[in-house]
Amino acid sequence: VLAAVAEEAPHLTASGTLEIARAHRAVGRAARRIVLGAAAAEDEELAGWLKRSRPDGPGPGRRKGAPYDLAGSRIREYAGRADAGTLVARADAADPAGQARQWLLAMQSLPATLLRTLLLLGAHPAEQEAAAAEAATGGAAGGGELPRLRACVRESLRLFPVVPELLRVTRAETDWRGVRCPAGTSVLLPAAFHQRDPERVPAAHVFVPGRWKNPAADHDTRMAPFGHGGGRCPGDELGLLVTAAFCAEVLQDHRIGVIRPLLDPVGPLPATLDANGIRLTLTRR
Repeated sequence: VLAAVAEEAPHLTASGTLEIARAHRAVGRAARRIVLGAAAAEDEELAGWLKRSRPDGPGPGRRKGAPYDLAGSRIREYAGRADAGTLVARADAADPAGQARQWLLAMQSLPATLLRTLLLLGAHPAEQEAAAAEAATGGAAGGGELPRLRACVRESLRLFPVVPELLRVTRAETDWRGVRCPAGTSVLLPAAFHQRDPERVPAAHVFVPGRWKNPAADHDTRMAPFGHGGGRCPGDELGLLVTAAFCAEVLQDHRIGVIRPLLDPVGPLPATLDANGIRLTLTRR
């Protein structure tokens, strides 16, 4: 995993600016290598089919149909000759191609998270320098532990969650403010609100990655970057590993500046942040 990230990271730093298209290219190539093998790195056609077959994807392809079937067929081709080190080669024998599809779809959210994390570091120079010091010794060559950068990614997801609302189902009959709800009732949880509720979360609207240094923070129900319990995202560790490793590769040799949007390093951060509008500068250290 770390080798694929290190080898694809130059796509991020090939010029003096960084935007979402470059992040999608680098992360997409690494994701296909990690899941399916090096032969899949260049397969942008597969990436397009997967995007069109997502539930929230563009056009009629979001229903099962041509893009869905074409992606499945291509994934099965790669799975049949995948190297032992790939995720698809280690997948459940019952449906390795199906699992590979889910991994690839899940990793499509990483470029936006990566860009938001780098933006936050660019807007907070002290945090950036501390993260760069960690990256100098803890990147792919150092085993990829990167606890500080992982904390930065978690904090980015707390501030700007990939899934701002979580859908859950009650397991037992529940009395909610005088209303009896039977078991099996669907509940919509506004995670984006709860994670920024200033009455319950200290410095709710500020970038404070240090809050994640406490091991108990990952189980704090006020904050749920990856969810909790049975509904927790099963790919949380892979997502953290890949995103933090890409951040480290950038920071090892580059200092991040911000063109847009300009963020207040001490004031409240915006409620939402569209990664498509982020533009960063990269200068050699």
